[in-house]
Amino acid sequence: MASASDVRVRFCPSPTGNPHVGLVRTALFNWAFARHHGGTFVFRIEDTDAARDSEESYEQLLDSMRWLGLTWDEGPEPFDGASGAGGGPYAPYRQSQRMEVYADVARRLEEAGHAYRCYCTAEELEERREAARAAGRPSGYDGKCRTLTGEQLAAYRAEERPSIVRFRMPDEPITFTDLVRGELTFAPENVPDYGIVRANGAPLYTLVNPVDDALMRITHVLRGEDLLSSTPRQIALYRALAEIGVGDGTVPEFGHLPYVMGEGNKKLSKRDPQASLNLYRERGFLPEGLLNYLALLGWSIAEDRDVFSLDEMVAAFEIGSVNANPARFDLKKCEAINATHIRELDTKDFVARCEPWLTAPHAPWRPDDFDRAAFEALAPLAQTRLTVLSEITANVDFLFLPEPVWDEASWNKAMKPGADALLRTARAKLAEAAWNAEALKEAVLAAGEEHGLKLGKAQAPVRVAVTGRTVGLPLFESLEVLGRERTLARVDAALERSAVRTGDA
Repeated sequence: MASASDVRVRFCPSPTGNPHVGLVRTALFNWAFARHHGGTFVFRIEDTDAARDSEESYEQLLDSMRWLGLTWDEGPEPFDGASGAGGGPYAPYRQSQRMEVYADVARRLEEAGHAYRCYCTAEELEERREAARAAGRPSGYDGKCRTLTGEQLAAYRAEERPSIVRFRMPDEPITFTDLVRGELTFAPENVPDYGIVRANGAPLYTLVNPVDDALMRITHVLRGEDLLSSTPRQIALYRALAEIGVGDGTVPEFGHLPYVMGEGNKKLSKRDPQASLNLYRERGFLPEGLLNYLALLGWSIAEDRDVFSLDEMVAAFEIGSVNANPARFDLKKCEAINATHIRELDTKDFVARCEPWLTAPHAPWRPDDFDRAAFEALAPLAQTRLTVLSEITANVDFLFLPEPVWDEASWNKAMKPGADALLRTARAKLAEAAWNAEALKEAVLAAGEEHGLKLGKAQAPVRVAVTGRTVGLPLFESLEVLGRERTLARVDAALERSAVRTGDA
């Protein structure tokens, strides 16, 4: 392990599509590892594939990292102000801005004999792969262009045949100790020479990532298990880069994080609805709640503890404690952990975080009808009931709509025969009651007793009349905030509706 001040990790996503929770889990583990060791967290964008990358996805990545609070520590230049500086004072590194660096390194690798030109066409490669498979041999690149003679090279160049640049893998096994999985060995026949530069001169991921790691002195690479098979390639390239003087000779330590599994015990893919980070933002997950749950996908702070803060995670996180077994994404557990984090907010913070769901396009009421004081009065009661912040809208809409939106199922459940008589009695007693929660409760209790009903049965018609639903915030505190005039008007409207429906009007 490098000393604390030397620890340097990187998070390097491609700007393609929407960010997903597996990507966030990788970012979180890298960030927590860096913070735990007092090291440096580098944010680097892999945007060398112009056909797939987009500026919109790049902006989404920046916005997501800021929202999550996963701040990074350095970059090539300060933010210009257009995107804000929420992720720190620096813009992330972008590989598309470093193409000259990669071209120079590729040339030096070729000159030193660590790489060579490969003139095989796609058709030739496939034909030889088919033959290898038929013979039961490994079907990777067979090294045909590894030892071309000068005459062969001259012939290929004379016919202007396109060529890629391949890295020359060593002929001996590569062994390394994975920080999650222990010692691993890859035989040379299973790791053939591989391309690092396309025929059009564009560098491939297989080159640019190790080059950037070397130049940025990355000490630890924590990434998904799906990239494990490429690790021996990268280790060989790090060693070659050290020989030609690129970087300081550091070969990073690797830790491969377990798969995140979705429905049907299949790997969670970008196309799975529950994989999208945007879904959780739109539903009103707290970033700390979501990150808490994602941390549990392969790691735990203690056997009997699931809820913790990011500061607590940073203090406890060690990559060697990550479990190598696949982790299953459980939405219900994610929601439960988020609900706990909502309850732990102080009320002022909770009110502030609800803001997006109290205005258009989420809020069904007119802006002028929103009463902040009324909302703040009921906010502590709502806070104990929410799973996600977006649920706040339906919990308080009765306060700000001119009249309740009666849910038909709730109406049919509460407004059974005899309910209108109970409502009339309750209305009379509410009209005479002092307007505070305790007095209002006593008024409805007394009305229920007159009709042989306990409080639970007696308050159901009142709740539906006033809020439109059978469930919601505590009724009597809600009536206190709603006010006498509006409460009685809603009971009257419910009685009128009931009369019309029964033909008594």
